[in-house]
Amino acid sequence: MSKVSVLVVDDAAFIRDLMKKCLRNYFPGIRIEDAVNGKKAQALLAREAFDLVLCDWEMPEMSGLELLTWCREQDALKAMPFVMVTSRGDKENVVQAIQAGVSGYVSKPFTNEQLLTKVKQALNKVGKLDALMNGTPPKMTSAFGNDSLNALTGGKAPVSTTAAPAPNAYLQNTAAPVTAAAPAKGLLNSPAVKAAPSVIDGRGQGQLRLPSGIQQCVIKALSIKEALLVVKRTDTLPQVLDSAVLDLEQGDNAEVARLNGYLHAIVAHEPKPDSEWLQLTFRFVDQDAQKLDYISRLIARGTAQKHFVPGA
Repeated sequence: MSKVSVLVVDDAAFIRDLMKKCLRNYFPGIRIEDAVNGKKAQALLAREAFDLVLCDWEMPEMSGLELLTWCREQDALKAMPFVMVTSRGDKENVVQAIQAGVSGYVSKPFTNEQLLTKVKQALNKVGKLDALMNGTPPKMTSAFGNDSLNALTGGKAPVSTTAAPAPNAYLQNTAAPVTAAAPAKGLLNSPAVKAAPSVIDGRGQGQLRLPSGIQQCVIKALSIKEALLVVKRTDTLPQVLDSAVLDLEQGDNAEVARLNGYLHAIVAHEPKPDSEWLQLTFRFVDQDAQKLDYISRLIARGTAQKHFVPGA
């Protein structure tokens, strides 16, 4: 039996590793190659055949949309399933990808189930799914980062009394244009969290998209590698290693920069067990030059606290 081949394309090694681990856990016989950008992926596609491409949108050298457009111009690649995996979930971006010939669309951050659903749909359309579905697949956890968490804890379940949350409607992966309106000027789609200045000395505001939902956040500090965020505590606590997207407003036209990353640390913001606020260390994983330049300009404008030391 020949193996099914999948090409994973993303400039963030952390996200590539999570996608590969998810696919290998569910499809033991799958063959996976990866590429750090569209140019590298283009070279791989030109010399060997793949049954499916899972591709980020924003990458250095060649974007996912440019790679998709190139694929659809090649006779051998016109019918190959191409799923866009990206934090660009706005309606206009989804429509643009569909017009370019995308087969499916997954919004970051996503759960294992959401990714696997799109992979199974894409492979089924080209008659490749049956080749992988031998026996009962292993049970998958619902949170995108939980596979890595299990690896670090030796498979022991984390202590928690909170049931796994249902996927947020904003994060549902769909190939059809989403009906939600594009982010309004001012970055946030819902009212910002109101915090007393004495509790949180914010340096800016943003929106954090987690597998469990969307939370408004206050940016306490910023470096080229990570951001220190404060969020209001909810019934569902965020988890270390959760994949997330931090939306930040940029420019005079209120365009939104979407920074991909994961939660590196979570602590109580106030020195008490029932702290109303949580302090999150959000590590960036993007290698895109434009995003790194944007972070640098935010720091230069004094958005970050000068005394913040990354990793401290």
